[in-house]
Amino acid sequence: MNGSRVPGGIPRLRLQSIALLRYGFRPFFLGAALWAVAAMALWIGFLSDDWSFARAYGAVGWHVHEFLFGYVSAVLTGFLLTAIPNWTGRLPLQGPPLLALFLLWLAGRIAMLAAGRIGVVAAMAIDGVYLPILALTILREIVAGGNWRNLKVTILVVAMALANIVFHAEVARFGAAGYGLRLGCAAIIGLIILIGGRITPSFTHNWLMRRQSSRLPAPLGRFDVASLAVAGAALLSWVAAPNWRGTGVLLLLAALAQAARLTRWAGERTWREPIVLILHVGYGFVPLGALVLGSAILWPALIPPSSALHAWTTGGIGTMTLAVMTRASLGHTGRDVAATPATIVIYGAIVIATLTRVAAPFLPSLYEQMLVAAAVAWVVAFGGFVVAYGPMLVRARA
Repeated sequence: MNGSRVPGGIPRLRLQSIALLRYGFRPFFLGAALWAVAAMALWIGFLSDDWSFARAYGAVGWHVHEFLFGYVSAVLTGFLLTAIPNWTGRLPLQGPPLLALFLLWLAGRIAMLAAGRIGVVAAMAIDGVYLPILALTILREIVAGGNWRNLKVTILVVAMALANIVFHAEVARFGAAGYGLRLGCAAIIGLIILIGGRITPSFTHNWLMRRQSSRLPAPLGRFDVASLAVAGAALLSWVAAPNWRGTGVLLLLAALAQAARLTRWAGERTWREPIVLILHVGYGFVPLGALVLGSAILWPALIPPSSALHAWTTGGIGTMTLAVMTRASLGHTGRDVAATPATIVIYGAIVIATLTRVAAPFLPSLYEQMLVAAAVAWVVAFGGFVVAYGPMLVRARA
């Protein structure tokens, strides 16, 4: 039965019976996509002085925070709450606890919009509690399931939680964030390198095996471990010393290592299936971002730092999260994991948004127009996800 009865005999719907609250990916992927569209529209209005909110953070500060710690935290929650039951063999978080977690995330978004009225400290208190609770939730499941190999995922979520608090504190104290922004971005890129570096070759291997391909992704080995170590050192150095030339060198080495790692996964064999190919494209923005950022540190007069950061954020983070959201939504709602025409439009739009945003600082005469074009492409990508995948997320499994 989908409901229970109160003493008077009136049926009462149980939250677990609502499709949207049966698995973490459902509310959080849909909420993330809706917020990605809304936050982009709000940012454009903020820049053009059509709207006024969160003035203590500034247009850029609010924009950065809401995509790093608002949008990404929702996608991360949806992914982890869906993946962890597979890792541990435990039941997924659902019903009232899942709803409470989602409402807590939503409260953070409202607090950030109302920061001009309630103040930075109050916004930090409301928004800053979400990621620590998520980390504790993940830690509890990993410990209860004895899945110790994935404990490092919790560490990176804790790093994101710390980065969020530092971000707020820097805004309250100095009016702008530096360490918090870099630590948050580094933690997310670290998660992409760790988790994306696991699922990209795995899904590619499965797809190529079904087609009896003569070339398969290389298995995890010492090279992968070494490339992870180089990337970790480069990210930590960037967080601590973003202008040090040694950081630039480490980032260039990380770019080479991650690019070489990507070439070992047989991505060129996946061009017939965009839902597999997009994982390689998204991961490819990780070494590209490291390359551009390292070059910007070594040759600041030639390379705009904002291009490098958006290669990581719009490209690596935006593309990889959409790749995961589309794939997981199809698979976990009982549909074929294959790219539909709408999905191909979504992928094309996010790649266009990335390339346009990265190129914008190199074309100062067209800078504003390219910003608008990138924003429109971003909205098409995530609006397309809402239209194409929203009905799947709110309905029962096919």
